[in-house]
Amino acid sequence: MPHRAPTGSEYRMLAEAVLQWYSFYEVPPDDKASSTLVSAALEFFHDGHHTAEDLAVMLIGTYVGIWSTKINAPTSAAIH
Repeated sequence: MPHRAPTGSEYRMLAEAVLQWYSFYEVPPDDKASSTLVSAALEFFHDGHHTAEDLAVMLIGTYVGIWSTKINAPTSAAIH
């Protein structure tokens, strides 16, 4: 079943969650990591996590540090 696209304010919320992840791990933003994190945040959003705080908690718990965002990192689907 296709998911609806997030609205503009929801995209800002996804971005805020990703920024919280960077802040938590005290690493500078990285394009490849951001791509992974935004994709994961979008999956979590579709799974029912609809606040920046909830999304950040999911990202922080799933992607522990910058190394976990690399190409062989587990997807949220693999963790469930």
